[in-house]
Amino acid sequence: MKLLIIRHGESEADILNVHEGRADFELTERGHAQAEAMSEYVNQNYSLAKIYHSTLKRAVQTAGHLSRKTGAPPIPDEHLMEFNNGLLAGLKYSVAKEKYPRISVPLHSSVYEQESVLEFRYRAEYMLSKLISDNNDKSTVAVVTHGGMINQLYRAFFRLPADSEYAFWTGDTGIHEWIISGNSRTVVRANFLPHNI
Repeated sequence: MKLLIIRHGESEADILNVHEGRADFELTERGHAQAEAMSEYVNQNYSLAKIYHSTLKRAVQTAGHLSRKTGAPPIPDEHLMEFNNGLLAGLKYSVAKEKYPRISVPLHSSVYEQESVLEFRYRAEYMLSKLISDNNDKSTVAVVTHGGMINQLYRAFFRLPADSEYAFWTGDTGIHEWIISGNSRTVVRANFLPHNI
């Protein structure tokens, strides 16, 4: 199976310089242009069977562009939402830093009404398992989600420990192409940006 893991386009939170996470911002005009360019590239180079996507607006809108361009059906799934950052959602970085300083807690625990690292990782493990079990080996499937979730999907894909400190950066509408064949897992490309928008 071929997986295209795609981040949403630029959102309003990027312009406002606030913590996004579960704050439900829409795409900017630039974000829509990025999503359209990415969708055109995917349509020209792949044959998509399905598009799984987060239920947050920025991902829904990005997946909408991709679905309209490719004809692949969109499948919303709350497991693909960004990290639940609790009380930080929507706050300016400076305000959040003062009100909610970083606190180190065990993996199973959390602060500020956030989800724990283990809960976040579980959602990625669940989705990767679902993607593999619900699609055949010859399918090409897209997943439109968020930077934090893409990091967790990478850790699940590589079977890394939940507390590993590896980070996988993704730009607006960046594409990660993976191939899964039995126990074999291959990264074909990472953070490919098919536009200069």
